[in-house]
Amino acid sequence: MIKKLVIVLITILAVQVHAQDRTSSPYSFYGIGSLKFKGTVENRSMGGISMYTDSIHVNLQNPASTVSPNLKMFQGESRPIKFAVGGTYSSVTLKGDGSSDKASTTTFDYFAMTIPMGKFGMTFGLVPYTAVGYKLESIQDEVLTNRFRGEGGLNKVFFDLGYQITNELSFGVDVAYNFGNIQNAAIEYVYGDDGELVQYQTREDNRSDLSGLSVNLGLAYTKLLNRKLQLKTGATYSPKSDIRSKNTRSFSTIIINEFSGQEFVVNTIDADLVADGLHETDLTLPSSVSLGVGLGRPKQWFVGAEYTRQYTSQFGNPVVDIDNSNFIDGSVMSLGGFIIPDYDSFGNYWKRVTYRAGVRFENTGLEINNEKIDEFGISFGAGLPIGGLFSNANIGFEFGNRGTTNENLIKENFFNFQIGLSLNDRWFQKRKYD
Repeated sequence: MIKKLVIVLITILAVQVHAQDRTSSPYSFYGIGSLKFKGTVENRSMGGISMYTDSIHVNLQNPASTVSPNLKMFQGESRPIKFAVGGTYSSVTLKGDGSSDKASTTTFDYFAMTIPMGKFGMTFGLVPYTAVGYKLESIQDEVLTNRFRGEGGLNKVFFDLGYQITNELSFGVDVAYNFGNIQNAAIEYVYGDDGELVQYQTREDNRSDLSGLSVNLGLAYTKLLNRKLQLKTGATYSPKSDIRSKNTRSFSTIIINEFSGQEFVVNTIDADLVADGLHETDLTLPSSVSLGVGLGRPKQWFVGAEYTRQYTSQFGNPVVDIDNSNFIDGSVMSLGGFIIPDYDSFGNYWKRVTYRAGVRFENTGLEINNEKIDEFGISFGAGLPIGGLFSNANIGFEFGNRGTTNENLIKENFFNFQIGLSLNDRWFQKRKYD
């Protein structure tokens, strides 16, 4: 047990060291950033589907998965304690009209623990939910006119409680405390009659500190249709919620080093957001609903499809109003599954490996210059058995793109490498003898 926890802690620390810039997407400029959490490594390797649940993997998308049938190897008396931790390395190529750039980030994605309690199950953990990280420049007639940069994001500390209604049907509730901050800065460059930058420039700095609760409800249903074929379905619903935002704004007179671009602050004036009614505002997080269904043969193969409707048109942030952009309702369509060549093989390790693959099509709900920002991804992965009690190391690869080069926008071609640990242990055992 101690060795497993050491592995988990080392993984978290190694990933978190590089987790300051959690994204490099220019589209994180809008709203509260780019959606960072899209499931565990296992889910993301199958296109993001979340209806598949079992007794040995943590599923953080559907709270009903917190409970599952007891294991036969435990004489049908209990199921294991489950640990999960994961991180991602992302490489992005940004392509604009006649130009391109590259960026990379390494991030911590999630940490969770599930504890069985009879017909109940409890999961708690931490998830970085959205991420802001951009550096943008506006150029007109080969002259730099504006520069924007931002960082931050929204994190979630969550608690799930599930209940096994029957051996086939379970229900769960997820309650999350959302917290974080978003910081952005903007400079509008001023030039003299000679075309040179004037000595003093003005920079606007904004900061929003976010906090609030959100809820997610889930159902999971599993039915053995015959001796070989099993049906799995899942549904989730997240109602609209409000996040409290405490906002500050300041204007600084700065001097910019024309060679290094470094900014030196001369003086700063704080804006009076209280008078404008913008010191404390409510930021609306939109509702969403998903439904997934799949078929498979236990311990051998599974394939499923899932549709998620995101009512992102409900999103609102009274502090930020960006021209030529708005939010419409979005959606995600995912298809994926896995295959295990021989679950009980003792002579060939690779036959016990779980091989996963999937594809997803996403309308993010963001619209800029009347262009929808869509995302596509194709994924592959493997679950590598390690240790006992069905523990495994999971790796995943995703290739895809986001956005478009139409209307002077930017297209992102990304590659994500994900790694995670799914560890199991047994803490509570019934005494057989006194």
